[in-house]
Amino acid sequence: MTSIKTRAILVLVIGTILGVSLSIGGGLIAGRNNLSGQELSADHMRLLVEVMERVKQDYVEPIDDAALLEKAIRGMVGDLDPHSAYLDADEYLDIRASTNGRYSGVGLEVSVAGGTVLVIAPIDGTPAQEAGIEAGDEIVGIDGAEIATAGLEDTIDRLRGRPGTSVTVSVRRADYDDPLSFHLTRQKIQIASVRYEIIDHSVGYVRLSQFNESSADEVSSAIDEMIDDAQNQTGNMLTGVILDLRNNPGGILESAVDISDLFLDHGVIVSAEGRTPESRFVREARLGDILDGAAIAVLVNRGSASASEIVAGALQDHQRATIVGTRTFGKGLVQTVVPLSRGRAVKLTTSNYFTPSGESIHEKGVQPDVLIESSGQYPNQGQNSPLDREGDVQLIEALQILRNRPVLHSRAPD
Repeated sequence: MTSIKTRAILVLVIGTILGVSLSIGGGLIAGRNNLSGQELSADHMRLLVEVMERVKQDYVEPIDDAALLEKAIRGMVGDLDPHSAYLDADEYLDIRASTNGRYSGVGLEVSVAGGTVLVIAPIDGTPAQEAGIEAGDEIVGIDGAEIATAGLEDTIDRLRGRPGTSVTVSVRRADYDDPLSFHLTRQKIQIASVRYEIIDHSVGYVRLSQFNESSADEVSSAIDEMIDDAQNQTGNMLTGVILDLRNNPGGILESAVDISDLFLDHGVIVSAEGRTPESRFVREARLGDILDGAAIAVLVNRGSASASEIVAGALQDHQRATIVGTRTFGKGLVQTVVPLSRGRAVKLTTSNYFTPSGESIHEKGVQPDVLIESSGQYPNQGQNSPLDREGDVQLIEALQILRNRPVLHSRAPD
């Protein structure tokens, strides 16, 4: 039986950690305002200590206090919702690297829905995409071990690893009786988030695979180059742009705001509501439309999530673009990564976001203006693969829409 001394130490340690965590975390998240709400009761504290004592005494394998406390913290944060998580120093480095478009793994973006781990999208040109894993696949096993109760962060950890190492991912897919297994080799994922080209003489195509820190600048540069190319090749201005957000799982919110702002002259892009001042905000467009009114078609599917839905929702609500494809994923939550001591962090859901019309897309998605089902194989290309202008029915429909739209440029080319 645990001694009174040990019990007292545990109480002191837990009390200190809780007190420091609440004061530091509350200050960072809530703008250093005092935390409100009920204090932790003596009964709750006693229960926590009793559970820790029982685990330390009876669990099948020995476990030290530090490991047990970390598991308690992970459980506390991870049980809030599928998107919140405690990050140790290595995990925090990984998430910072991924926002820069660099990490080592198989190239899958995943989420939890209905108690299952779903593939939001495979990223273009990665082992997962090249092997044939699709948006909507349910991950049921990694290296032969089930993951149903492992949690999202554990699944992500097991998918990532050193370049050159192997991992087997088992998925359940609609219309298949048995799970499908994919044997993948991890590699350094260097995401070039934008690819572009001119199609049909004066229509630009921009494929955005993820929203990272450089995406807005890349999209702006791509459109500027296509405008110059169209002028040089045909003497005409760019008459329209297809923005392909299919299988784009999202990324940095500010990147989505900046990309939406490229095409809007005024009005709300996105608003958010949360409990703290920092989590309540409105982002508005600044004067200046990079396309000067030229028509836009946005391609979306069930793999378009989060930041993709911010862009699609903003352009749809302002009647700036025609949304083509299928209903999007439906993730209308904002996560904030809050640094802690010793290189650690917590990722917390801090806001619900809303489109300019005030609608939440969470668990509903953005409904397309033109519903076009895909055959399931598009988009299915790396960044350098050619477009399929005969088999990709969603792309064909978007191109036809732009062909039939009048040119609305408000000024002559420079």
